[in-house]
Amino acid sequence: MMRLWGRKSSINVQKVLWCLAELGLKEGKDFERIDAGMQFGIVRSPEFLKLNPNGLVPTLEDGDLVLWESNTIMRYLASQYDKNKRFPSGTAPQFNSEKWMDWQVGTLWPALRPTFIGLTRVPEAEQDHAGIQKAYQDTNQLFGSLNQTLESQAYCSGERFHIGDIVLALCVHRWILLNEAFPKQTGERANLKNINRWLKQLEAETYFQEFAEKELNIINK
Repeated sequence: MMRLWGRKSSINVQKVLWCLAELGLKEGKDFERIDAGMQFGIVRSPEFLKLNPNGLVPTLEDGDLVLWESNTIMRYLASQYDKNKRFPSGTAPQFNSEKWMDWQVGTLWPALRPTFIGLTRVPEAEQDHAGIQKAYQDTNQLFGSLNQTLESQAYCSGERFHIGDIVLALCVHRWILLNEAFPKQTGERANLKNINRWLKQLEAETYFQEFAEKELNIINK
């Protein structure tokens, strides 16, 4: 049985759990999940650091193979366990999905992360309010690129759902939650009609709602 290390409140663990669900793999039956990170600890233990020297979640054990980095884990799972062809094959859909996955981890999340960390992990008296709002507004601009793409196609990689949609949707969802929880600190959230349509489609056709967090995990109180 596969083993997945990570708490459900982690956006990167949510990515992997959503991917596993789309592949028909169930917790307790096909894989074991162990809470780790934040309040659960474990990630700095010598045993865990042998698996993942970064001390981060998620970490996946599948037989003798140990993987970390959420997007890499998802790529592996889709390549090895998609027996029912949930995700489209072929060069074009694969690499159209891949480019958005790299954009999410290299461009989008670094832009949104200062807002998330600043509002949910930093005590209010120590928050950089100008930096938090600037990061959020920069993210508004970045999501415009995704919105433009979704003007002419149903999903990020084309006309079928792919793992790239998973990583983007969870970031979009957190972007929305931050604005709902902290409207004054984040400022106005861009109303992007194509992203709104795409989210509703994901809610109706995928496991999105099961793994998207219902509220932010705020620990600065």
